[in-house]
Amino acid sequence: MMRRLMLVSGLFLFMLFLGSSQGPAYGESSFKDDVEFLKKYVTVITLKDGETGGEIAVVPEYQGRVMTSSADGAEGLSFGWINKNLIESKKFEPHINVFGGEDRFWIGPEGGQYGVFFAPNTPFDFEHWQTPAVIDTEPFEVVSQNDKQVIFRKDAKLKNWSGTEFQVLIDRTVSVLSKEQIAGALGARISQNIKYVGVESKNKITNTAENWNKEKGLLSIWILGMFNPSPDTTIVIPFLPGPENDLGPKVNDAYFGKVPPERLVVKENILFFSGDGQYRSKIGISPKRALSVFGSYDAKNKVLTIVQYSKPSMPKPYVNSMWEMQKDPYSGDVINSYNDGPVGPGQKPLGPFYELETSSPAEELKKGEYVEHIHRTFHFIGSEKELNYLAEKILGVDLQTIQNALPKN
Repeated sequence: MMRRLMLVSGLFLFMLFLGSSQGPAYGESSFKDDVEFLKKYVTVITLKDGETGGEIAVVPEYQGRVMTSSADGAEGLSFGWINKNLIESKKFEPHINVFGGEDRFWIGPEGGQYGVFFAPNTPFDFEHWQTPAVIDTEPFEVVSQNDKQVIFRKDAKLKNWSGTEFQVLIDRTVSVLSKEQIAGALGARISQNIKYVGVESKNKITNTAENWNKEKGLLSIWILGMFNPSPDTTIVIPFLPGPENDLGPKVNDAYFGKVPPERLVVKENILFFSGDGQYRSKIGISPKRALSVFGSYDAKNKVLTIVQYSKPSMPKPYVNSMWEMQKDPYSGDVINSYNDGPVGPGQKPLGPFYELETSSPAEELKKGEYVEHIHRTFHFIGSEKELNYLAEKILGVDLQTIQNALPKN
């Protein structure tokens, strides 16, 4: 338990000195409004699907990041959280630049003897923590684009805490999905009465230099999505049931101190976690427990969000991002979710926002070999009846159960 408590992600330590950068809550921004805002400061590539009405906004300067999306064209609700204060400042912050976005590319691990956020042999503290520029301030090159897809590429060099150097080629393809692709990916019927959008990022890191091995450290792909919270948003994560002596704990719920029971309810094969943006907390699911889908439901706005990712069929190691010398550097989580909130009494949250995250396994790669990770985000807006079908089909739980899972204030 104490080892878990030592993990403090740099993103959230950033709150301590940045303070509040209030972003839009649901209903405050349309997709059009957010795109027009972004275009004042950065290049925006808009992808559209004519049949679904889905649109997504992608920014090359922010590493090919999907900043936001809409299920109903330009006037539709904007789903991604955007840090407008930071973007308006036109300045880079020390340590990290939290621009926001619902699909951003990162590389792990963060901390530990193989972490890439710390220079060799430096202390694991905030003063020495630094997000690598390649996933923070450097743009990705646009290789090609059309109305539905944009392809990015980036050559990068990284060095971990132990001094191991990596040379990687990053390939990232961002697409807006068609109705047929969405239905096929989720194995679900999509009603004509529902508004929806599907976002997919295919991410690949290729070793372009010396062979990688566990004894010197490995890398992984880490995709994080930041979304606008609401008091009625519940994060839903189904997982594999079974005894802890075989599969380990159902959830790691102590990243920032144990999550209060009114904010996290864990059942035999599913958990419910608050996405209200009012209490700073984080949870993780191990590879032995994780399924390939999870999501959230905002009951007030009737928004069902689903995240799906490419989970290997065979067990794989996942990097550990603990800020300490680790006994097991390959015991990390594959799914994470974060709920924003005040860092301390009288302080404001960074957003607020909530996050849905996935990671790729860590592989020992020879020169020319690669790891690939696919991360998809789907948003559905419609009647409770139509959304209930999707929730039961994809997450294995009905909307009424989701809405009643956490105690009401």
